[in-house]
Amino acid sequence: MKKSLVALVAALGACFMVAQGAEAKSLEDILKEKGVITEADYQEIAKSSPKIDYKIGSGFSVTSPDEKFKLNIGGLMMVRYMFADKDTAQDVSQFSLKKGRVWFQGYAFTKDLEYRLQLAFENSGNNKMLEYAYVKYNFMKEIQLLAGQSKPIFGRQNMSSVASLQLVDVAPVVSAFSPGYDLGAYVTGKIMGGIVNYDLSVSNGAGQTTARNTNNNAFLAHLQVNPLGYVGWGEGDTGISKKPLVTIGSAFYMNTLARSGAGFETNNLGYASTTSGWVGKNAAVFNAAEKVDINAVNIDAAFKWMGASLQAEYFWGQADGQITDSTVRAQGYYAQAGYMILPKLELAMRYSYLDPNRDQANDSISEILGGVSYYFNSHKLKLQADVGSIHTQKTSALATDDMQYRVQMEVNF
Repeated sequence: MKKSLVALVAALGACFMVAQGAEAKSLEDILKEKGVITEADYQEIAKSSPKIDYKIGSGFSVTSPDEKFKLNIGGLMMVRYMFADKDTAQDVSQFSLKKGRVWFQGYAFTKDLEYRLQLAFENSGNNKMLEYAYVKYNFMKEIQLLAGQSKPIFGRQNMSSVASLQLVDVAPVVSAFSPGYDLGAYVTGKIMGGIVNYDLSVSNGAGQTTARNTNNNAFLAHLQVNPLGYVGWGEGDTGISKKPLVTIGSAFYMNTLARSGAGFETNNLGYASTTSGWVGKNAAVFNAAEKVDINAVNIDAAFKWMGASLQAEYFWGQADGQITDSTVRAQGYYAQAGYMILPKLELAMRYSYLDPNRDQANDSISEILGGVSYYFNSHKLKLQADVGSIHTQKTSALATDDMQYRVQMEVNF
């Protein structure tokens, strides 16, 4: 009884002590030093007590004594101020909670059976609050099977996560082409220690937390090569790599969407909205009752070394109407560079271009911006600011050049 009571108190006390740092002593350590429990009691408690840990930016973790179960709880917040100086519309001065997320992840029964549940509270007013919701089994590093809701691997910046960007937000061309979270089955693997990575998926193709009542699905294939070692998705070289890192990747995505009134079957995909994306911007090209076959390709590359970083992506897409045989071809790209001028201070700049319909003149969108980031603790705690010009071509004689100023604070906990 005494051992059980001490073990319970030790577990509760550890929750408070762990946040004080690596030097904080556990309750059983203190009781042992005071002579309240013997060495035998100490060893018995250590075996029966769950392990509780905290890692900055990654949250709290609780691991069962037999190490068959683990739960990690963490989250992030992004608070943003934006001022838009518009050419032909009302200027905008806006504060927003851009991101407010909490995740629950870990493994159960075996370290090979992982799970993740992530909630985005900034989306509580629509159908996009549930982001990641999956279980994954690791047969081996080369073969891992995931079932549930995840993000199809399409585009480097799309996969970098909002928590690890060099600038305040992704490029407009990335938002236009990249599919969002989707329900399905995913197979992924790392070969040769991460030098070659691959991803395959089949999903509903109807977007975030959305089922589908047709026989259409979305398919994706992705391949990435890291010749000098695994690079990962995070932007910039905040760790100031002592050796050069290079990655090259490509992805192919196909889906079929149905026209419905003014828009498409869903607006949960990056390019299936009537207000953004390359397919949605060309909704009028297709018959209101037809299905549209979509094919998209992404090519990306990135380089990091000694605080310097470069990355670029090219996007191509084609949409074909099944009834009218109408075709829309789109393309776009961006190039981005950054340099850590001080161990915690980085300057970055980006140019982005999107042509949502190559057969239609004067509809392109381009962006050029520069920014500065101060990393208090890498991407876990940072302050960012950027300023840029967004050029929207409307006719040969009319175009808008809107200036945009943004400041954002991000904390991962």
